[in-house]
Amino acid sequence: MKKLILVRHAKSDWPEDTEDFDRPLADKGLEDAMNMSRFLKSNKVSIDYLVSSPAVRALNTCKIFNQAYQIKIMTDEKLYNPSERNFESVIYDLNNDHDSVAIFSHNNGISNFANSISDDIFHFPTCGVAGFEIDCNSWSEFDGANKKLLFFYEPGKI
Repeated sequence: MKKLILVRHAKSDWPEDTEDFDRPLADKGLEDAMNMSRFLKSNKVSIDYLVSSPAVRALNTCKIFNQAYQIKIMTDEKLYNPSERNFESVIYDLNNDHDSVAIFSHNNGISNFANSISDDIFHFPTCGVAGFEIDCNSWSEFDGANKKLLFFYEPGKI
């Protein structure tokens, strides 16, 4: 059994003359990411590997979560402006030693992907987190595996 946790980056800022890729987190985003990561950790949501879009706002959200988890972070360019196929590609590349993986990415891709693997309708707010149980022993079996929503958390509602 595997667990997949999808995290949309926290609220970002868009300072003048800043490219989309380089947008930093807003103060509210920093606060939401700290609160959400502490909430997950205190509720014993296990994560043993983190994969993030390399965009500044997503990677910084991931780094804040990692203050609670203290594990390895990898980046994957496929998670910036992703399609559902991009998420699948990242998942298929995961090492089977990792049983619970958190992926940090962007909308609309993360909402579309969550909706493609669940009957629940998602629109991820910034720093929204969805956890799924994947009925497989190998990430290569992801596509055909049964997927069950375990939780969906939003900042301000935790």
